[in-house]
This record gives sequence, C-alpha cells and structure tokens, in this order.
Amino acid sequence: MFGTDRNQLRQMYKSAWEKFQLQQTLTPLETQITDIIKEHPEYHDFVTQLDKDFLPEMGQTNPFLHMGLHLGLREQVSTNRPQGITRIYRQLVKLKSDSHDAEHAMIDCLAEAMWSAQSNNQPPDEAAYYQCLKALIQGRKP
Repeated sequence: MFGTDRNQLRQMYKSAWEKFQLQQTLTPLETQITDIIKEHPEYHDFVTQLDKDFLPEMGQTNPFLHMGLHLGLREQVSTNRPQGITRIYRQLVKLKSDSHDAEHAMIDCLAEAMWSAQSNNQPPDEAAYYQCLKALIQGRKP
C-alpha cells in the first residue's frame, strides 16, 4: 500500500481528507490520516496541493512527510517496535503533558534516523534511534 510514488501517497491524504469533510465512512487508515491532519491545521490548505514542492533549504517543512512521520511513529508505538518505544512514549507524554508534543519530540529522532539511513544508503540504525528516544526521557537533547 505504501510505495515510493509521491503523488500516490499524497493522493491518499487528499482522498481521506475529502471523505472526512463529506462525512463519508473512513477506513481505519483514513481515520488515522484524518486524525493527524486535524491536529495540524497549518497543513489543511496543503493537503489538496499534490504537486507542490516543499524545499527545506527555503525553510519549508513538507507537511506530507511530517504527517507520514506521525503515522510511522504511531505504528511503532502500537507495535512496540523498536522494543521499548511504547514505554518511552508513555513516559514522554507524562513529561510533556501532551501526546502531540511527545510525538513531535520523538519524530525528530525518527527523522534523523531516516535521514542518516538515506544519506548513508543503509537501513536505519535502530539502536541509534532508540538511544535518541531514550535521551528524550532522560532530559538530554538527542
């Protein structure tokens, strides 16, 4: 279902958002997607802009990437992979008093792990990722 085709992935967000706005029945994945979109009102206008490029060198955040990281992180927490991530998530929610803020902190670690893997043309380093996550609850900057 999740491929590397940018437009196909973006279309999934757009379709889910349109169905939500029309109050149509959503699949479980569409519900997850729309929950994340609802949490990011700053991205609502971008959900329908499938061809728009977002340039980090211009200080732009790619909303589709950001929301995809939320989806990925939530999947990791729900399956406890890497082992211990669910415990870290719960501790971080307590520390931050907000699940969304906790996710954003954890997403920074996930994004770093993904960037490093892509840059080095290697699979993500799960141990380094986990250490980054642990640093969050130990009050250290990753």
